[in-house]
Amino acid sequence: MEIVVWSGAALSALGLVGILYSIVAVTRAKRANLPDEELRARISRILPVNLGALFVSVIGLMMVIVGIMLG
Repeated sequence: MEIVVWSGAALSALGLVGILYSIVAVTRAKRANLPDEELRARISRILPVNLGALFVSVIGLMMVIVGIMLG
């Protein structure tokens, strides 16, 4: 079960990197002083990355919990 814990930790770290990327990308978009529609378009392109990273992070954390409980 140790491999489940470590692979879950790796997935969580990967998800955290994706979440940090989306935070940086949205911050850059807001600081660019874009028109409202262009800002919305740029943020809507970042949203799937954010949701995917959140999903990967949650799956990783669930793997860690399952690995600990079964190990």
